[in-house]
Amino acid sequence: MIDKKKIACVMPARLKSTRFPKKMLATLGHKPLLQWVWESACKVSFFDEVVFAIDAEETAQLIHSFGGKYIMTSENCANGTARLIELLERGLIDADIWVNWQGDEPFIHEPMIRDLLQTCDHDDSDVWTLKKKIVKIEEATDPQFAKIVCDHRGYALSFSRSQIPYYRDVTDPAHKIFYKHVGLYAFTPESLKKISQLQPCAIEAAEQLEQLRFLYHNLRVRVHETQFEVIGIDLPEHLVLAEAYLQQMTLA
Repeated sequence: MIDKKKIACVMPARLKSTRFPKKMLATLGHKPLLQWVWESACKVSFFDEVVFAIDAEETAQLIHSFGGKYIMTSENCANGTARLIELLERGLIDADIWVNWQGDEPFIHEPMIRDLLQTCDHDDSDVWTLKKKIVKIEEATDPQFAKIVCDHRGYALSFSRSQIPYYRDVTDPAHKIFYKHVGLYAFTPESLKKISQLQPCAIEAAEQLEQLRFLYHNLRVRVHETQFEVIGIDLPEHLVLAEAYLQQMTLA
């Protein structure tokens, strides 16, 4: 059971984003983006620890303003997973399961985390993550969304910013099924140690998807489906979409 595991939620929040500079300091609605993330994570009943992993004093000051907890990590971390690995190697967090909840994901909630962790107590996966069935067909060809295909047991076969699978002999969109990857991960300490030893690979560099390194080196990535939509803030226009989503929630 999830509740029998010691679970830490680490929220990487890199300030120097290339696609959306200083997005971690952005405001969503009436409060900082990071405050939305912090408050959502703190509502998850089975998290034993919730903390940001950051790399800039500006971010630290913002988190301090709303009473959040943070740990400074190196500016040289290539991605969020590397920040978790740094905290593990420094012995700053002790947990059976490490959840990587990105600091630009304000609308994740407990039911999604339960989707993510539903088999973490009894399968032998290295990594757990989520997929969501694509409803808007244009997302299948939009490189902003990573697509995913899995085997019959629910383990990831591949991720791509391109449309996968490619339906060679199917023309009717109604008969095409695509899934997008939800960038939420869970790891064991052992899997983080494995990942810390992996070398980057060419396909990862080409697609700019770190999870391809896991597959390239034969790690077992278990993928569970979620019915919940996610609005990540990767670009300035995504912040506009998030504002619209908040207004819809208020009117509902």
